[in-house]
Amino acid sequence: MKSPFIPENAPYSDIQRAWLSGFFAGMHSHMVQSSNSSNQSASRTLHILFGSQTGNSESVAHDAANRAKSHGLVPVVKGMDEIDIGQLAKMEYLLIITSTYGEGAMPDNAEMLWEAAKADSAPRLENVKYSILALGDTSYDLFCQAGKDWDERLSALGAQRLFDRVDCDVDFEAPAEQWLSEVIPLMAEGAATVAVLDTEQNVAAKPAYNRKNPFPAKLLVNRLLTAENSSKETRHYEISIAGSGLSYEAGDAMCVVPTNCPQLVADIVKTLGCTGTEDEPVNGELMTLSEALRTHFEIKTPSKEFVEEIAKRSGDQELNGILQAGDKEKLSDYLWGRDTLDLLLQFPAVEFSAAEFLSLLKPLQHRAYSISSSSKLTPDTVHLTVASVRYDAHGRHHKGVCSTFLADLVDDSSNVKIFFTPNNNFRVPSDDSLPMIMVGPGTGIAPFRAFLQERQARNANGKNWLFFGDRNASTDFIYREEIEAMQTSGLLTKLDLAFSRDQAEKIYVQDRMKEHGAELFAWLEQGGYFFVCGDAYRMAKDVDQALHDVVREHGKMSLVQAVEYVNSLKKDKRYVRDVY
Repeated sequence: MKSPFIPENAPYSDIQRAWLSGFFAGMHSHMVQSSNSSNQSASRTLHILFGSQTGNSESVAHDAANRAKSHGLVPVVKGMDEIDIGQLAKMEYLLIITSTYGEGAMPDNAEMLWEAAKADSAPRLENVKYSILALGDTSYDLFCQAGKDWDERLSALGAQRLFDRVDCDVDFEAPAEQWLSEVIPLMAEGAATVAVLDTEQNVAAKPAYNRKNPFPAKLLVNRLLTAENSSKETRHYEISIAGSGLSYEAGDAMCVVPTNCPQLVADIVKTLGCTGTEDEPVNGELMTLSEALRTHFEIKTPSKEFVEEIAKRSGDQELNGILQAGDKEKLSDYLWGRDTLDLLLQFPAVEFSAAEFLSLLKPLQHRAYSISSSSKLTPDTVHLTVASVRYDAHGRHHKGVCSTFLADLVDDSSNVKIFFTPNNNFRVPSDDSLPMIMVGPGTGIAPFRAFLQERQARNANGKNWLFFGDRNASTDFIYREEIEAMQTSGLLTKLDLAFSRDQAEKIYVQDRMKEHGAELFAWLEQGGYFFVCGDAYRMAKDVDQALHDVVREHGKMSLVQAVEYVNSLKKDKRYVRDVY
């Protein structure tokens, strides 16, 4: 009987040899376990917090965790709504990855932690060593403001910045990767245990098709949902993902990579005095000006750089006065309804070469749409509900980039480049018995059609309540037959409609909420989930106020108590928004 612990020529009987072998093996195992336990306890924990509205920051946070593991760190990834300020104060090594929502606001899941952090009562953070990655969009004035605010506040509270904040524009992958490659080794520096693990084992498998490599899908269905005489044009699309290996969940978004309208491209080329055949370098390759404008650049919304250059070259007093005063509201009013071509036509004396013009444009970006189907019912197709943007202004007809790309340009011979972004917070309750309240006027109904399909596929017995509305019932009640069938089957427990223009006094979904406030509060008290989807700037704010009013009145609470109640819903992920 051989043993690695006993010399082969040792003078022991087989029984003695077996006993000693077991003894030494046990001792060795204990020592290894103790060593592993010691190493584990000595390993450095890296907390990674994300503030995310659409999932990009969350995705980078998980990339950071995989990188941290490869440097022997123990990563803990949390959404900002999953911790409180006391927990933040105990984090010694910290990465914050946050997007900025709209004009400089915190993403929804970061709001409560930020309120606590900026309060006078916030704890000191001298023990915290941190770095921040900010995701943003330079087309907004308050670019990456949420990340800047966190950086300034953590420093003011005494935290030590280990690595300077990195601000990313919409193409965030490369700067995010560079930040990770530099900040993770710094976070691991001096740790008691730095065991480099097999990177391949720690990197989560990513889908073959993603933002940098979208799937070329086929559009199967393009159906008008609104009536022909409606003041709006809302369409239903069904897109095939068969054979892609991609999957999605109800609540996720599908991103569409559009191309620009050929007529708009031609009009811009003509106005520039070019032919369109000029060869220009784009991302390291030569292509014609027309092709570059059609497939690579944002030519609808004027970039800040383009507006400033137009003002400079034209010498226009009004535009220069607005820019010099830094009056964002006046600039917004000035640009309302105008696109890049409008500004070129407005100042015909201003001339740009093809290269100069391209240098002032932003890259053409994908558009994200809430998915309106459940993969449990349609695993090989994705449904979208999209309002086509069309309007007349400044003597021209204007069209939305992606909405009319889908409506007008995609046919049987062309592909739609798509990829998914998960929204892990915006999900049907895992407990099928819990009530679900959904507020989604207009195309905000999209994810709730998916949620109801999901409930149906799961045979969920929880109650479902939908608040829906639009302009006119006769022309804008989209998915009417489906919704009424859901009512008849009992899947949709309650339906409240608000068609604003069907009576003299406009009625909106928030008004219906207040009308049924007692029952709405009762559903919340039963553990109900409250979901909102749609316009962020008006509807979502009004719905939020209505929710606070309902809780205050029917819960017989003070204003402070109502705020605390709603905040607890947010923290428990029972009040979640998908707003844009």
